[in-house]
Amino acid sequence: MGDVKNLTNTEAVEKIKELANTADICMFTTALTTLPLTSRPMSTQTVDDEGNLWFLSKKSSEKNAEIKKDNRVQLFYASKGSAEYLSVYGEATILTDKNKAKELWTPIAKAWFSEGVDDPELSIIKVTPLDSYYWDTKNSKMVSLIKIAAAAISGKKIDDGVEGKIKV
Repeated sequence: MGDVKNLTNTEAVEKIKELANTADICMFTTALTTLPLTSRPMSTQTVDDEGNLWFLSKKSSEKNAEIKKDNRVQLFYASKGSAEYLSVYGEATILTDKNKAKELWTPIAKAWFSEGVDDPELSIIKVTPLDSYYWDTKNSKMVSLIKIAAAAISGKKIDDGVEGKIKV
């Protein structure tokens, strides 16, 4: 078991930014009270200075319809390259704001929204974190892998991680 380090305020926002940006893609889960859970991969456009996560979405998507019924969502990030993980539970808000769309726009978004920021299907989802948790390594992935291998050979437990709650 690793160390526990709970984060708050600026340190919490920075950790969300770091982990969400490193992973980029999350499994965006809606309809949390219906089993099986409904998840789909979504690319995070940005994380703002308050820790809110921003996404582009089609207005007519099932995801948007589910958010309109129940705005609670869960985001799961995994960065396989650095063995870092983030779970964010929060409330989603659907917006149609052309200025914000311009701010969030990337050329890759044109694959989904052919008319750019003027696409009538373009909406924005803002997720405000209510409860978050992270798992991280103390060292680089290479050092962590060496420690895991050594622990497997020696039979000793590995203590290479840090985890904790994030409160923004």
